[in-house]
Amino acid sequence: MPVPAVIATAAENYRFNSDTLAKMISDLAPDEWFKHPDGNPNHTAWIVGHCIWARKSILARLGTVWSQPWLDLFKRGAPVAEDSSYPAPAAMIESWAESSKLLAAALESASEGVLSQPATQGPPSADGKISGLIGFLAIHETYHIGQASYLRGWLGHKGIMG
Repeated sequence: MPVPAVIATAAENYRFNSDTLAKMISDLAPDEWFKHPDGNPNHTAWIVGHCIWARKSILARLGTVWSQPWLDLFKRGAPVAEDSSYPAPAAMIESWAESSKLLAAALESASEGVLSQPATQGPPSADGKISGLIGFLAIHETYHIGQASYLRGWLGHKGIMG
């Protein structure tokens, strides 16, 4: 079933983000996940976890129940915790891949009825509906992937986009 037209651009952004972030984090050493410049509170572990947390929210709105026990560490506004509080990078990589597959399937099978429902309180929605919320969260995710890209370069790794 094709992705509904109202969320087609967002679905393509999520697909692109899934592949991009997977490449971006694949060669980071475990300790690099927790490094960040002075004054920047988010490290790669927090950014990746936060993006997974946001995907859980989208999945829930589309009727797919999925979670990880550690996702509350990454909810909106959660402060950066001690490094030992976070799941291992391998677990986060696995969860990113799993959430990517689930999200692609959920977006493809999303019904017009669900997408046209009013957006609940929380993130903004351009059209006041679930469809607009999905679009906003695609932009939100892309923003955070840009942060992860910056950190990758700051850590001395070559960019993955040229």
